Amino acid sequence: MGMYEQIARNKRRTFVMLAAFVLLIALVAVALGFLFQAGVAIVPIAIVIAIALAWGSYFYSDKVALAASRARPADGPEYRRYHNLVEGLIIAAGLPKPRLYVVDDPAPNAFATGRNPKHAALAVTTGLLEKMNRVELEGVIAHELSHVKNYDILVTTVAVTAVGAVALMADLGLRFLWFGGRTGRRDNNDSGPIGLILVILAFALLILAPFAAQLMQFAMSRRRELLADASGVQLTRYPPGLISALEKLQDDQAVVHHATRATAQMWIEQPLDRSQEKKGARGSWLNRAFDTHPPLDERIAALKAM
Repeated sequence: MGMYEQIARNKRRTFVMLAAFVLLIALVAVALGFLFQAGVAIVPIAIVIAIALAWGSYFYSDKVALAASRARPADGPEYRRYHNLVEGLIIAAGLPKPRLYVVDDPAPNAFATGRNPKHAALAVTTGLLEKMNRVELEGVIAHELSHVKNYDILVTTVAVTAVGAVALMADLGLRFLWFGGRTGRRDNNDSGPIGLILVILAFALLILAPFAAQLMQFAMSRRRELLADASGVQLTRYPPGLISALEKLQDDQAVVHHATRATAQMWIEQPLDRSQEKKGARGSWLNRAFDTHPPLDERIAALKAM
């Protein structure tokens, strides 16, 4: 399958995934409406709130991501190589130059953010600049620019927003029911066995929906990492550069200090603790399902097979 076909298929999967997020938000709203006896009238309200959250994140996601990572503008002569590599690659990729940032952290890593190529930002850690040679750094930057070109940065933003909306709705619903919703539950219980079953199903949905949303988000993120690896080496036309960079990342023990589970999928590799992966343990299926990235050895093997 050609690269353009892969990108087209990825975009189709993105549409399906985002539709699934909307459906999940609607289901959570229905569950809340049932438990609070508000009926289905709460569904359009929930969808409007979700759209408002998505609209806000569309315009401010880059600022939030950069602030959360404590990134600062890459100004000064010490970042000349960084700028030169980006300027060379954007010409080959046909992209405008993103805003460049640096994160003061010894762990080698990088991420891209923004709503589209014209409003994109690229951030690298000081550890990445120090530990990577020129071709390795070029491979990492090409990977991140591929995320920009493929509009992965927008999809990531929408997915984070959708997961946040589902988690917020479910959490608020459970809290209200626990502390003040006993009357509504009692009324539903009085409606007989069917009402009791529906109450149990609604509770189960509120509890499981955030996990389902995160699973969808992480599954989407893993596919995009593999595509960005392939797109990146096509951009540099030198696979050994990114392969060597990923091997260095695999050997490195450091974690990014200001990375969180919410922002983990943005980085080129898992910024949190990867001790299980480093020891060669694959972990349980559930642990792997919540990984934001494919294992580095799988990514390296895929690139070597190109």
